Amino acid sequence: MLAIQRPDRPHRVGIVIAVLAISTCFQASAQEKGTLEPRVLPPLPHPNDPATPAKELFGRATGPADLAARSIGFYSRGCLAGASALPVNGETWQVMRLSRDRYWGHPNLIRFLEHLSNRAPQEAGWPGILVGDMSQPRGGPMITGHASHQIGLDADIWLTPMPNRELSRREREEMSAVDMVRSDKLDVDPKVWTAGQLAIIRAAARDPGVERIFVNAAIKKAICRQATGDRSWLTKVRPYYGHNYHFHVRIACPNGDEACRDQDPVPTGEGCDASLAHWFTDAVLHPRLNPNAKPKPPLTLANLPPECGTVLVSH
Repeated sequence: MLAIQRPDRPHRVGIVIAVLAISTCFQASAQEKGTLEPRVLPPLPHPNDPATPAKELFGRATGPADLAARSIGFYSRGCLAGASALPVNGETWQVMRLSRDRYWGHPNLIRFLEHLSNRAPQEAGWPGILVGDMSQPRGGPMITGHASHQIGLDADIWLTPMPNRELSRREREEMSAVDMVRSDKLDVDPKVWTAGQLAIIRAAARDPGVERIFVNAAIKKAICRQATGDRSWLTKVRPYYGHNYHFHVRIACPNGDEACRDQDPVPTGEGCDASLAHWFTDAVLHPRLNPNAKPKPPLTLANLPPECGTVLVSH
């Protein structure tokens, strides 16, 4: 099925050919630069070919599907109908890397980000938050970067506080987030990790709509060591590869949205035990890659829920 090419809207930048060096298959790192001169992707020669990767189709959708808001499928295998765009500027947030056009989400995610940002001054002493990648206008797989972020319920929040001024377009594309992890990967860097980073992660984790928060294992270690009082929220904070520049928030499927599939419940306990220690073993810190390993084939439209075909061609 053909992905509809729609004219750019005034508040949007358009779909770009990403000139990004992806450091892992799990995420587009916060320090990777965007571009000041985005270009529209060329039309596909055979868009109706069943073998066409779904990322090529969804990566060419330049606006949301004019349908009721629905998250369809799983976080790493689905799409998004009726997406809303997070305004690029708010009193307590700013959107980064505008050229990626990944500031779309389910309305529940938009409300969560607005609420969290409003609490940033009180909770963390920050003027606000810097928001990284959310989803594409119609969700789905991305040409570069994330394996998840497909159904409008995931967002990356920089661990660098929003400055007390509006960033320029160039700064939004080229400014780097701050690496919170020591060079040996065994702990956070005390020169940059502060009570503010802990507080903003805690505020997000305490939100009842949040399913999981992904952080670097060194950040999880610091949180385990430093969190005081009620620590029940720690169970939502999960270690994962990368995530040393930002934390990844995943919210729950909307109530009554039968097409959306939640993750399994988080394991019980704080996650500060042997399961965390595993992330600091040599096998994890210095993995030996198999040079003969073949990459997984990309998802096609047939691998996604059937409703995603409708989302893709809807006006």
